[in-house]
Order: sequence, then structure tokens, then C-alpha cells
Amino acid sequence: MRRLYGASPLHLLTLGFAFALVGYVVYVAGIQTFWNKDVWWQSIAVWFAGAVVAHDLVLFPLYAIADRSLRFGLGRTHRMRVSPLNYVRIPTLGTALTFALFFPGILQQGSQTYEAATGSTQEPYLGRWLLLSAALFGVSAVAYAIRLASFRRDT
Repeated sequence: MRRLYGASPLHLLTLGFAFALVGYVVYVAGIQTFWNKDVWWQSIAVWFAGAVVAHDLVLFPLYAIADRSLRFGLGRTHRMRVSPLNYVRIPTLGTALTFALFFPGILQQGSQTYEAATGSTQEPYLGRWLLLSAALFGVSAVAYAIRLASFRRDT
């Protein structure tokens, strides 16, 4: 099975279950839920397809190039026994994901609507995101320093 399919039977079963679940959701909710007849580009189906295309054709190659560049740059430090690669990757991923989640607030898009709905402004978003990013990189640097110190102590 692994040679024919390329993965374990459990993977195939899980994938089949996921597709069945999506089919059930579309059946129960109805196709009209995912397609806006009046303004087609506001349809969930269009945004989902656009997100898949944008990720697979644009974003994935960009962060693959960034990761390869980081590995090449850190590869020159092959003398180091403890690789700093994941100590850079993890906070970068956290920073990128929080930006993707909160970018309308960070870039202050829809500020009038947000202020009308909440009574607050979007001004704190950028500062808080920058503080969160600094904290992620700071914790990662401390973790790397601890790991480096414990490695030196063991050798």
C-alpha cells in the first residue's frame, strides 16, 4: 500500500474522512451559502480558491526561498554544534501568523467601522504586534543561549 499510495493506509483513511466531512458540510449548508449570486467575488468559494492559489503559487515559493537563504547563511557557521535555525524559524513563523491574523488592525483598515462597532481605535495593534514579535524573538534568543550554555557544559 505504501509503495502504491505513497503513505500509510491511516493517511488515506484520514484524507477520505476529511473530504467526506467537507462534502457533508456543503450538503447541509447548501451550495448557495458558499456562493454570492449578487457579487461573485465576495463568495467564500472564490476567496478559498484565491487563498489556495495565493499560498501555493506565491507565498510558498517566497518562504521556501527565505528558508533556503537562512539555511545557506547559517550553513557557513557549520562549526556550531547547536544550530540556531529553529530559533529563528519559530519566532518568524509566530510573527508572520499573528500578522496574517491581525493585519487589518495592524494596517488600520476599516478604522471607521471598527471604531463605530467597538468605540476603540486600531492604534494599539501595531505597537502590540511589534512588542509580541520582539518578545517571541527575545524568548527564542534566551532559549538558544540556554541551549548553547548547556551544550558547552556537557562537552
